[in-house]
Amino acid sequence: MNRQYNKLILVTAPSGAGKTSIVKYLMNTFPQLSFSVSATTRAPRNNEKEGTDYYFISEETFKEKIHNKEFLEWEMVYEGKYYGTLKSEMERIWSEKKIPVLDIDVQGAIHVQQQYPVNTITVFIQPPSLEELKNRLQSRGSETKESLLARVNKSSFEMTFKDHFENVIVNKNFKKACLEAENIVATFLNRE
Repeated sequence: MNRQYNKLILVTAPSGAGKTSIVKYLMNTFPQLSFSVSATTRAPRNNEKEGTDYYFISEETFKEKIHNKEFLEWEMVYEGKYYGTLKSEMERIWSEKKIPVLDIDVQGAIHVQQQYPVNTITVFIQPPSLEELKNRLQSRGSETKESLLARVNKSSFEMTFKDHFENVIVNKNFKKACLEAENIVATFLNRE
């Protein structure tokens, strides 16, 4: 199967806007979707599992994979913390005749969108406000004062890119945002 004709779903948002929760909802709603597991150099959070949430790899291994052109896209999202989508992950999902769903940062989503302009749907999840985003990030309990400030500043910048994406969902009410995402994906899946 020519990969140009395979479908791809990109869900992006500033950190803390709710994209991962919405992606989980979509994964439970549509059996033909498969979560694309990203690689990262950051340490796992409490409930994260290797190979399910992320492939947790060393910075040295990540840089080797960059050198070997094994990534579809990659970014140093925060100082010393790399994230990327392995080409092998896309091939694995497509070989299973499934549709990859990428839960991905804004810059990465733009890179993938440029490489796969056909049969790709993009969804940008927007927080209701930067103040609400800050509250959500604080409630995670995983941020220092410095990392919280860095994430809020980055989120403010990332929100300026929302017009690069076909669909924008404001996640003020989680249930409503999930239903909106479900409608967008259902329409996309029914397209030839």
